[in-house]
Amino acid sequence: MTAYAVAHLNNVDLCADVVEYLERIDDTLEPFGGRFVVHGARPDVREGEWHGDLIMVAFPDLAAARAWYGSDAYQRILPLRLQHASGSVILIDGVDEHHKATDILA
Repeated sequence: MTAYAVAHLNNVDLCADVVEYLERIDDTLEPFGGRFVVHGARPDVREGEWHGDLIMVAFPDLAAARAWYGSDAYQRILPLRLQHASGSVILIDGVDEHHKATDILA
């Protein structure tokens, strides 16, 4: 089942370190089947407030997402982002195409 790495980042300083991070991250995703599905698009806020950027990367499964995040290649570039942005990052399973809202009640 598809899994996602989801980041909600705030206060991103688009400095040389972050540019380097962006230039290198695609190569860290490829071996794990990761691909961007949302990356910094401006949201159409319908409820509440939204601040920051949303990034979502799809992986074939949660094991691949975990392997990517823990990989030497990603861990080497991670400090480039951590020093210049704040926010949260999660890894989470998606649902299949037949999922219904009431499935969580079972």
